[in-house]
Amino acid sequence: MPQKSTKTDGFKRFNDSLAAGNTGTLYIFHGEERYLLERSLAALRKKLCPDGLEGFNYKRYEGKGLAVDELGEAIDALPVFAERTLIEIHDFDIFKNDQKQKLAEMFSDLPEYVCVVFIFDIIAYKPDGRVKLDAELIKNADVVEFSVQDQVKLTNWIKRHFMDAGKNISTADAEYLAFITGGFMSTLHGEIGKTAAYAKAQAVTRADIDAVVTPALDAVAYKLADALTRRDHKGAMTMLDELFQMRESPHKLLFSISLKMRQLLAARVCLDNNSGRNELMEMCGIRTDYQAKTLMETARRSSLTSCRDAVLHCAKTALDLNSAPEPEARLIELVSRLALN
Repeated sequence: MPQKSTKTDGFKRFNDSLAAGNTGTLYIFHGEERYLLERSLAALRKKLCPDGLEGFNYKRYEGKGLAVDELGEAIDALPVFAERTLIEIHDFDIFKNDQKQKLAEMFSDLPEYVCVVFIFDIIAYKPDGRVKLDAELIKNADVVEFSVQDQVKLTNWIKRHFMDAGKNISTADAEYLAFITGGFMSTLHGEIGKTAAYAKAQAVTRADIDAVVTPALDAVAYKLADALTRRDHKGAMTMLDELFQMRESPHKLLFSISLKMRQLLAARVCLDNNSGRNELMEMCGIRTDYQAKTLMETARRSSLTSCRDAVLHCAKTALDLNSAPEPEARLIELVSRLALN
């Protein structure tokens, strides 16, 4: 029986097992980092289907409309001229299925010649710890979570990919690149290629990054907050215009701005209480030290009162936005008010 996976060991154990030439009979793949998930899935396919995915021993199903009996028939079918059959099921919510008991029995007695992989993408992976049957469903599975990598691993990964492209990048600029893209490898992979192709010198600079990289919504909101605390009214409006150009809904833009103001308040509270970045990261659910450091530096230029007022202004704007005839104008008014705060 597989050992229970945890957030920290599931991915490592899967890689170690695959490198040793061993594959289980039941996997559950989920998590935010799609790049790692897709790479792991590709490695599993290559291991079990070395002749390609067109043969009889690779079966892929979309969860919507898939019947449990149909899945059972696929599992019972013997492989053709091969030792194993790989069965992928994408977005099949085993926890909300009306035949959970049948699924649990099926999972507890899988034949050695199959490898069944459930991939949670659009549907969230949410077993209910209070429900005994949910625990039964996953007790025989290797649950592998593909989470966003920590700052050190991600920075080293970025550096390696630039080296593969014949370039190098400093640790500080690699952290900056991860920050403005949101830190997801799937996004970073393409942005690294663009930046390496654009950079004229061997050393990639922050100017190269800013010239070609499309920043994430969260990163632009950080820059907006930073411009406001520096009393850079023009810069703040430039950042707001950049947010508008992302074609996101005004409500989503306001949510992002409000989140940054709340995080800024939390950073100011941490400073006043002589707390460090670790406390801020835990308080706000911030993933990387770079983000926390940026917030702390910005908070040092703000008073506790101004940070609190900014959060209140955002809350009032959120209340007004539903009835505002021109929501974009209301956001401009908010940023103007925050600039004078």
